[in-house]
Amino acid sequence: MNYRVIDKDRYYRKGVFRHFTQDCKCSTSMTARIDVTSLVEYSKKTGSKFYINFLYVLSRVINSRDDYKMGYLWQSEELICYDVVNPIQYVFHEDTETCTPVYTTYYEDYKLFYDEALKDVEEAKKTREYGLDSANHPNWFDASYISWLSYDSLNIELPDGYLYFLPIINWGKYREENGKLMMPVSVRLNHAIADGYLLANVYRLLEKEIASFVS
Repeated sequence: MNYRVIDKDRYYRKGVFRHFTQDCKCSTSMTARIDVTSLVEYSKKTGSKFYINFLYVLSRVINSRDDYKMGYLWQSEELICYDVVNPIQYVFHEDTETCTPVYTTYYEDYKLFYDEALKDVEEAKKTREYGLDSANHPNWFDASYISWLSYDSLNIELPDGYLYFLPIINWGKYREENGKLMMPVSVRLNHAIADGYLLANVYRLLEKEIASFVS
């Protein structure tokens, strides 16, 4: 795990950062649908899993910009930016109706990421433990698939006083709309390091990255 410390006096969002870490501690979230038609077609054509393909695309997007890789060291009150952030995926156990977090390492190499992500899932299926271990996995972001519903809105609440900066991403079932397969994606970021533009930019980057991936 490597990171660099951000000089808060020279941080390009320093005014916003001060306000939303001192005056009004809060998060901001958004749900929107993205077109995944081409990614679904690619997955079927190649015999690969759409879920893992989307997880790879999402991880590329989150690692493409420093704003999505921020962290906060409360012990030293340091704002930091990780070199790389990795996804926490989740395995659902039908028998217990519970989930197990799966710490998957992000690799730029698609095949390596795909193979390792699948191995992680298979290993997690063997346990029923929750096993969340954020202390030893500080640069992992939540990436959770809500497979049972093509929802319209979702909101993740965290205590306002806790400066948690890594993204929390959820997505649901895709559904056909006007000949396209549209999938709901929810993005939660801390308002101290993100605003509406940076939230909306995740969706723009996702569709751009999907187009690049399938081509």
